[in-house]
Amino acid sequence: MNKILLKKSLNTKSNTTLDIELEFKDEIIALFGKSGVGKTTILRCIAGLSNPEEGYIEINGSIWFDSINKVNLSPQQRDVGFVFQDYALFPNMNVQDNLKFALKDKNDLPWLERVLESVKMTSFAKRKPDTLSGGEKQRIAFARAILRKPKILLMDEPLSALDYEARLTLQEEILFCQKELQIPILWVSHDKTEIEKVASRIAFIEDGKIVRLE
Repeated sequence: MNKILLKKSLNTKSNTTLDIELEFKDEIIALFGKSGVGKTTILRCIAGLSNPEEGYIEINGSIWFDSINKVNLSPQQRDVGFVFQDYALFPNMNVQDNLKFALKDKNDLPWLERVLESVKMTSFAKRKPDTLSGGEKQRIAFARAILRKPKILLMDEPLSALDYEARLTLQEEILFCQKELQIPILWVSHDKTEIEKVASRIAFIEDGKIVRLE
């Protein structure tokens, strides 16, 4: 079981305070709500890129943050895969080298090849990022995130810039990889139709709080 308790002031005009309590298994949880309600802040707190004022974060039995007992692991100590809207690929490296950079074990090339195959990008291994479409770049960014076999995968609007066909393809690959790695995925999205297809549960967030979980 994974557990998140977060309290943090948000820099909004309404002085909203993020106040989140969420428990989840190895499943896909979608965080849904308007801009400014704290969805991305939740991901950043889990990843260690932002600190809650109060809180507790436990992932896969490991405590990453505990404000009472003064536990706060660095981002490097938290085994997180993060997929942003921005692909953040190295432009001077081909696809295969971009992925090799993310490998924990640089000799584990069979795992790299398996991930490339799972995102249907094997034939693109020697291509540079500037020769790829937006959908292809996002599939590589997703592959890079799961190559490290993270304890949790965090996704911040990863499909928002993609066309319909690319979105469908990546949705299928996300479902496949979640089952393969058996890890939790927290997915921020504004597209309710999209997340209904892939999420096991949806957390509806308003004014910094989860108002409904279904």
